[in-house]
Amino acid sequence: MELSDLSVLVVKKKMDKIVVKTMAEMMASGESPEILFWVGCSGSFDDRAKKITKAIVRILNHANIKFAILGAEESCTGDPAKRGGNEFLFQMQAMQNITVLNGYNVKKIVTGCPHCFNTLKNEYPALGGNYEVVHHTQLVQELIDSGKLKVQGGAYKGKKIVFHDPCYLGRANDVYEAPREVIAKLDAELVEMKRSRAKGLCCGAGGAQMFKEAEKGNKEVNNERAEEALESNPDVIAVGCPFCNTMMTDGVKHFNKEEHTKVLDVAELIANANDL
Repeated sequence: MELSDLSVLVVKKKMDKIVVKTMAEMMASGESPEILFWVGCSGSFDDRAKKITKAIVRILNHANIKFAILGAEESCTGDPAKRGGNEFLFQMQAMQNITVLNGYNVKKIVTGCPHCFNTLKNEYPALGGNYEVVHHTQLVQELIDSGKLKVQGGAYKGKKIVFHDPCYLGRANDVYEAPREVIAKLDAELVEMKRSRAKGLCCGAGGAQMFKEAEKGNKEVNNERAEEALESNPDVIAVGCPFCNTMMTDGVKHFNKEEHTKVLDVAELIANANDL
């Protein structure tokens, strides 16, 4: 069962049920959500990324945020098509989504993926889709700053964590501090790679590279980046993107370090540390 095909997502945690309503269900009952959670293709269909989706849901519910998903009405933002050079397909996908979003009068969107974040925020306005779009690390930071979310270090207190900047979050949108400030709340040791922030190196999946075979070269980009992340011998490589998660995980496995170093999304760190 896939998240985008569900009208209700039930996540069992400590015998509790977390229910996620769709926009259609919420509107039918006369309700209006504060935020639309844009799940994204990875968050819906990739088994590893689904764990990130559930972590975000657990955080939103814990903070008592009234939100909804589109469910089966959500389609790909069109980012892979645009990056791959198919502008026509991108505009078709974008217009379909904009019609749905505007039909529900959506104002604010939170995404679990920087690619969706960048596309919805920067490329949909030209096609008539104007929304306040935030990345989930930005929302978590807002919740912490407003006191709606209390964070403790938990199992990550004192652990060495290195953060990898997703290209479409950092260099494309200048969001560098939010994920770092969230990680700092875990009372962990945040370590920076040699290439970080504006000088960060891509994980190798951006620009639709996630969906094609690697080009000829003497080294895979994700292995180059993973090697750099592993130099500090971290307990955790933190990411804020499902694509980066996949690429960094593969890189860690390439160096046979998966038993010592885990690759986790910032949302997973917060949800796990606070046992949400």
